Amino acid sequence: MAIGYVALVLHAHLPFVRHPESDYVLEEEWLYEAITETYIPLLKVFEGLKRDGIDFKITMSMTPPLVSMLRDPLLQERYDAHLAKLEELIELEVEHNVHNGHIRYLGEHYATEFNEARQIWEQYDGDLVTAFKKFQDTNNLEIITCGATHGYLPLMKMYPQAVWAQIQVACEHYQQTFGQAPRGIWLPECAYYEGVERMLADAGLRYFLTDGHGILYARPRPRFGTYAPIFTETGVAVFGRDHESSQQVWSSEVGYPSAAEYREFYKDLGWEAEYDYIKPYIMPNGQRKNTGIKYHKITGRGLGLSDKALYDPYWAREKAAEHAANFMYNRERQSEHLYGIMQRPPIIVSPYDAELFGHWWYEGPWFIDYLFRKSWYDQKTYAMIHLADYLRSHPVQQVCRPSQSSWGFKGFHEYWLNETNAWIYPHLHKAAERMIEISHLEPEDELQWRGLNQAARELLLAQSSDWAFIMRTGTMVPYAVRRTRSHLMRFNKLYEEVKIGKIDSGWLEKVEVMDNIFPEINYRVYRPL
Repeated sequence: MAIGYVALVLHAHLPFVRHPESDYVLEEEWLYEAITETYIPLLKVFEGLKRDGIDFKITMSMTPPLVSMLRDPLLQERYDAHLAKLEELIELEVEHNVHNGHIRYLGEHYATEFNEARQIWEQYDGDLVTAFKKFQDTNNLEIITCGATHGYLPLMKMYPQAVWAQIQVACEHYQQTFGQAPRGIWLPECAYYEGVERMLADAGLRYFLTDGHGILYARPRPRFGTYAPIFTETGVAVFGRDHESSQQVWSSEVGYPSAAEYREFYKDLGWEAEYDYIKPYIMPNGQRKNTGIKYHKITGRGLGLSDKALYDPYWAREKAAEHAANFMYNRERQSEHLYGIMQRPPIIVSPYDAELFGHWWYEGPWFIDYLFRKSWYDQKTYAMIHLADYLRSHPVQQVCRPSQSSWGFKGFHEYWLNETNAWIYPHLHKAAERMIEISHLEPEDELQWRGLNQAARELLLAQSSDWAFIMRTGTMVPYAVRRTRSHLMRFNKLYEEVKIGKIDSGWLEKVEVMDNIFPEINYRVYRPL
């Protein structure tokens, strides 16, 4: 019998970026890169584990914006063309480096990888959501939801209807996608405020995740810290992030991804190759960009990009196996130690952004593969488990009130409310007030019905926490500002036209095509609770 549990939780999310009005927008490639480097590699891992008889258990959020983009025919078509370009470029690279043995070896490695991505892409007819659902149907994967557009809930709590819309629209979208109600939710940015659990309970959700201090500072103090869930007074369970296992992966100082053998993210062929040679594979306006083809390894701390040595996937894979063994060993010792103190099996919850595995940490999917294989064959101390399965088998837990928290900088709300992005909130609050106001209207015709529903979509899209996050990080800031302003301007135009009963039908049709998320939304979700 295992004396502990380990729950690996991946948060798969990207902001809704879709521009049918333009032939090329760089930010759409966030999705294409994540498909090639994270989602398809994870599916390869799952299929290999299933093929080899390993009954793996992993929990994964798939946010509504990500699901919507993965199922969008336009983006599927554009990803297909993106992958074809990669296949063409790497074939050229293999030929171009016929006399450069190591680069050719790496080129052939990428050629195999892109070919396998193509096979999985075509195997599922470009519908990766169905691919992930297949593993949910076998109870290997527990898919949970998130806020409808990843809105930062504590900063909209003065408008409960806006919070409710983020939760309810997400649950309805999940039901439409997966044919069942979600059991759990990854609160956007793991941001919790007291009272949101009542809405989660009303939406039928069974549990949510928070950062460790959300549980450690709960009232009363939980007896088992983050190593057992707590129940809120509504009956909704809360799982807290384990600091120790998180640090081993996340930390820039001691985390696994910083190993010298691993691939260097910031040295890419798109910036290294001769301009005339790479020009057909960069941006249409001639600006360089990342291609995803990288030939160098991290090598060592303090080295400049020009000093990096060539990457070798063989040794990187060996290091990933070593790190998986180390992670397993540490969870065994941690489980033994905690069991001795608690006199009951602890649950160690290890949540990460899914895109860390493959996109930022190229070897991450190998690490996950080795971790599941080693956990299955090489130890009996802990069992890998879904959060929902844990609750079913452990229905009695301490009742506490969690502490307000997030997993951002300093653990609260500062990252999403500071001098770089505070300007957006008066506009978002005013739009929420206006949406609540017009939610009382009953449409006189189909055009007004469509206008009311599109107004709800525009508000949800403007509320995405990704825009405030980008403004704070200082990368792609003009795009985040433009997206916030454009959704707010569209919302305000719709508000004014709905109020006077004169909607520009041609303009509305164009906006419906551009911002086509949540086709079955009902604006009445904003009516007072």
